[in-house]
Amino acid sequence: MDAELFPRSRGEIAPGAVHLPDWLDAGRQRELLAACREWACPPAGLRTVRTPGGGTMTARQVCLGLHWYPYGYARTVVDGDGAPVKPFPAWLGDLGRRAVADTLGTGAAADAAYDIALINFYDADARMGMHRDSDERTDAPVVSLSLGDTCVFRFGNTESRARPYTDLELCSGDLFVFGGPSRFAYHGVPRVHPGTGPPELGLTGRLNITLRVSGR
Repeated sequence: MDAELFPRSRGEIAPGAVHLPDWLDAGRQRELLAACREWACPPAGLRTVRTPGGGTMTARQVCLGLHWYPYGYARTVVDGDGAPVKPFPAWLGDLGRRAVADTLGTGAAADAAYDIALINFYDADARMGMHRDSDERTDAPVVSLSLGDTCVFRFGNTESRARPYTDLELCSGDLFVFGGPSRFAYHGVPRVHPGTGPPELGLTGRLNITLRVSGR
């Protein structure tokens, strides 16, 4: 649908799971994209993630603060070039707390000491299977920011990868936060719509910046 004809509004997808469209303005999106491009450069740059079964994820990833690999965290890129992980910037933690305050309230944001970022790059053919963010030692809310092409984001339940789940579109600048009863819900990206990002952003594909609290 035409977003200008049918404006998108805030939505609570499940208890503790909130979608806030257009949370990042155009200037903030450009700043985040520039930072992502810098973080993606080696060493400890963008990599293809290999699964325990020997397969590979179609979305490529770079980490800040701690390096995620299935299914744990390390201070070096243990499944890549072995370099130390790039530091997690304080301003990104501030952005995460503001995101939680704007969606779940200031109380939920008070103790959220964000120290990890997982940045996934999706080209037109990339997908992300249903999974839970459960390698952290905390239940602090997860913050998800979208840049570039629109994707179909599937948000499910806490019991299994099967239904019930809700499909919604995440566009460039959108914020999605999930915590509380939905913190360990299964979620994934079954589809990306190529060529749907704002042309002025200058990004081909989709970037997803996910902020977490490690509890470590």
